[in-house]
Amino acid sequence: MYVLHYYPDTASLAILKKQFGQRLLGDAMQDAIDGAMKEHFEKTGDRPALQPEVKMVDGETWKEGQDVVVEMSYECLPPIPEVDAAAISLERLTVKADEAAVEEALKNLASSAQSFEAKKKAQKSKKGDQVVIDFKGSVDGEYFEGGAGEDYPLVLGSNSFIPGFEDQLIGFKTGEEVKVEVSFPENYGAAHLAGKAAVFECTIKEVREPKEAEIDDELAKKFGAEDLAALKGQIAERLESEYKGAARAVLKRSLLDQLDAQVKFELPAALVDAEAAQIAHQLWHEEHPEVHDHNHGSVEPTDEHKKLAERRVRLGLVLAEVGRKAEVTVTDAEMTQAVLAAARQYPGQERAFFEFVQKNAQMQQQLRAPVFEDKVVDHIVAGAKVTEKEISKDELQKLVEALDEM
Repeated sequence: MYVLHYYPDTASLAILKKQFGQRLLGDAMQDAIDGAMKEHFEKTGDRPALQPEVKMVDGETWKEGQDVVVEMSYECLPPIPEVDAAAISLERLTVKADEAAVEEALKNLASSAQSFEAKKKAQKSKKGDQVVIDFKGSVDGEYFEGGAGEDYPLVLGSNSFIPGFEDQLIGFKTGEEVKVEVSFPENYGAAHLAGKAAVFECTIKEVREPKEAEIDDELAKKFGAEDLAALKGQIAERLESEYKGAARAVLKRSLLDQLDAQVKFELPAALVDAEAAQIAHQLWHEEHPEVHDHNHGSVEPTDEHKKLAERRVRLGLVLAEVGRKAEVTVTDAEMTQAVLAAARQYPGQERAFFEFVQKNAQMQQQLRAPVFEDKVVDHIVAGAKVTEKEISKDELQKLVEALDEM
């Protein structure tokens, strides 16, 4: 426990009160307290594990002109041992994009570029076909808003409609009428329809069968390449880039495992408890995706959660300390790239996302943290013993799958 004193200037207080009132007086006091805290940490060299708890002494009876006394309590970060990068041995895996992988990717592209041709009127629809339908939905005999459409092209098996809807359109011919009976999911977006049984009156106006695009220069041009050879080259580059990313994940996991085993020190209990609680809460929501709020009571961390929390806290502190000593920083250009990458997840709302990030310091930190971590990892790898090893795509896939099981 540390006690900090702030001594206000009486004349200054009078001027502040007269010109700006109590609000600015409070701001001035907070600035002074923050300054005293900063000075304390600079003098002692202490680094708090979490935000210090600050409490004003005699806050209820304090009057202007009196000393401001606050109590500050915090848990210090422990000394973190040096990392011996030279004692770390890593394999940098490489995978070449072979002809089979390129051909497989080409077939997938051709499939995504498929078109549909009308079947003969006597031919029935099957899974994978496209049916053009008019439909009108009702609940309890009443048609509802947004439940109708005309000339809608629906691919059977695409799961783009309510579960069970598409299956009931299999086995019909052009011109036939079908009554589709389904129930809206309990978590359906429109609350007035959630869980309700509905009937859709459908008219099948046309049945079409898929026709895959030919793998030729025309297909290449659809994807912005000059010809098929150029498209194959682009695919090979993209595949090798994906392999490189997966191989880096394997190398990074090996590095973190070795750091976890090499560097041991007493962990701040407050940090471990906070991390364990966060892990437990996150995993609970993953197991209960139907719950979107936090009104679900407390979630007690298990021993497994605490063990994972200890690893995360230990590695987080180690990487932060290595980065601090190596003066690793995230540049403005790197931060911009991180924001751009995150903004792509919100097509059409990129400007709003940028403005949100600019005003939200916590979001900025969330985007900066993985960039900083990757740069620290690169710094450690540069001093480690690294050997190159070429493996197959299947071998890399098994290693990546193993990461998810750990």
